[in-house]
Amino acid sequence: MTTTSTRLRRIGTTGLACATVMATLVATAPAGSADRGGPGSSHGTSHGRQAQPHLESRSADIIRVGGLRFRDLDGNGRLTPYEDWRLDPADRAADLVSRLDLEQKAGQLVHGSLTGSGTYDRDAFGALLDKHVTTYISRLSADAATLASEHDDLQAAAEAEEFGIPLKLSTDPRSGFSVTAGQTVASGDFSAFPDAIGVGAADSTGLTRAMGEVIRSEYRAVGFTEALSPQADIATEPRWTRINGTFGSTGELAKRHVGAYVEGLQGGDDGLDDDSVSTVVKHWAGYGAQVDGYDSHYYYGRFAAFPGDNFAEHLTPYEAAFDAGAGGIMPTYSILQNLTIDGKQVEQVGAGHSEDMLGLLRDGYGFDGVVTSDWGITGDCPQACKDNRPPSFFVGPWGAGMSWGVEDLTRAERFASAINAGVDIVGGDDHPEYVVQAVNDGILSEARVDEAATRVLAQKFELGLFEDPYVDPERADRVVGNRAHARLGEVVQARSLTLLENSGRTLPLTVGKRGARTVYLYGVAPEAAQKLGLRVVDDPADADVAVVRLADPRGGEDLTGLDFTGTEEDYQALVAAHEAGATTIASPQLSRPLILGNVLENADAVLANYGVSDDVLLRTVLGKAAPGGELPFELPSSMAEVEAQLEDVPDDTANPLFEAGFGLSYRGDRH
Repeated sequence: MTTTSTRLRRIGTTGLACATVMATLVATAPAGSADRGGPGSSHGTSHGRQAQPHLESRSADIIRVGGLRFRDLDGNGRLTPYEDWRLDPADRAADLVSRLDLEQKAGQLVHGSLTGSGTYDRDAFGALLDKHVTTYISRLSADAATLASEHDDLQAAAEAEEFGIPLKLSTDPRSGFSVTAGQTVASGDFSAFPDAIGVGAADSTGLTRAMGEVIRSEYRAVGFTEALSPQADIATEPRWTRINGTFGSTGELAKRHVGAYVEGLQGGDDGLDDDSVSTVVKHWAGYGAQVDGYDSHYYYGRFAAFPGDNFAEHLTPYEAAFDAGAGGIMPTYSILQNLTIDGKQVEQVGAGHSEDMLGLLRDGYGFDGVVTSDWGITGDCPQACKDNRPPSFFVGPWGAGMSWGVEDLTRAERFASAINAGVDIVGGDDHPEYVVQAVNDGILSEARVDEAATRVLAQKFELGLFEDPYVDPERADRVVGNRAHARLGEVVQARSLTLLENSGRTLPLTVGKRGARTVYLYGVAPEAAQKLGLRVVDDPADADVAVVRLADPRGGEDLTGLDFTGTEEDYQALVAAHEAGATTIASPQLSRPLILGNVLENADAVLANYGVSDDVLLRTVLGKAAPGGELPFELPSSMAEVEAQLEDVPDDTANPLFEAGFGLSYRGDRH
């Protein structure tokens, strides 16, 4: 087992060899050579371009060489190798890295955060650009045209810098219904799909890939070229609060949809191109096996455990990501408690600091893409941070500090720890000066910095950003959320809906003289019912039918409880409607595997959702669409049985109320 002190002293001989080979490749012809890398050249590869790409500049000149056009990003009036789109992206990246000083290279190794409300804070962005930071996450919730215009402005500022390095702009998922600070973004103009767990319930890889293609086109239209998704975690611990971001409880179910999603976002399975959105598949690996379901954003939840010896299944979904050529991987925050691989205990640090876990990724699976750390693994976690628990947000006055297992190291040492272990770009940290300090202190080699920077920059070349980083706000407005895209979202939403109970063929309802005329609603907008011919009433005693949405109750002291205790307002509305005599339809949102025994007792039909619009929900209730979902996990019958199950084993409660894969049709049979 590698000790912390040893990890800090590694100097990355592999990185030195890699950087040396690539530097040799780009040094074989003079800068500005008109035919370098052209047809028949030994310098080009299958990743290089042969046809003139579209170019767009705001400040850099466009020069002509041999009848072809290139952007003169360094402003020297000649064709520098990294500006030559005919060359292989890795060669171009190596050439660029050879021209950067240490501070400029360090800037490529941090994934900064854009801030602002409505628009970006230009002063904050300018301060980071001065530090040479060129990769950013955006959580700005704005209309499509505004996002596109804002991103163009930021790209123009980056173009004016010394080497004109374009920005890679990333986003957390913003096409689902659940919004969690620091994890997802409100959908806004973007086409709405069920949360990922609902995609697993629909279980159509064709629809999953089509969804990915829609998200790709909408992200690229506004200037996003990296998606911090999908989650390849599997939902083996029912209490865990991030289950809605997974595709289900088993490795094989998740594997199918991870592969299809990556292919949709990246435009195929053969790597990135100028139409791709690079995926960052997360969280490597075993995050779904959290002890007691706790969240590893918090100190008290920093462990995942494998009492069922089932770690191998948690790796299964990543096989599809590798086969699909995923551009990136994000390691988990979690310490994999006492896990052994091939008889050796994994070092008890978060996976972003673990040579064991990142060695398994690089050497065991041969992954050669970009490793992006999760946010805040180099940050401080003082005592107030260690004492912090939900519902308090995990970011506090101390910032974001999830440096589990290396809390006692300095900031520079944590950077060295992560980068030496195999991280290429540190997420959520705006301080590349610690990379410089680590090199100057002799705990991180400049060769390893070169290797990481080359890998990061190569993806920007693959994505076509050095030729055209700009987007068209008017086109973004036409593409994002257009009717064809929205319609696909509605199809997937309906397909995911899972019919669990349908007493006396309650569903589908009929409307009119012989059917329902009045409806009581809880959690559903009246307008959605009115346009479908129903009259909305305020008192369930006056209603023919009641439709009640139920949210995750998040019960108990630790907010991990899965059952409805009777104190929840939505559950009380359900009981009141049932007791009033209305035909009662419950629609619980299964962000986690909820315990629904008392819900069944108070409902004539239970139609579970994973994020669905009011319109699609009511259209399905009325039979204008049919539910097609199957449970992507089992539903337990009690919290006692949840507490007795093993964190790393799927669907292992003793007496589940519903087994994984359950789902009724309107015909009355199982799917």
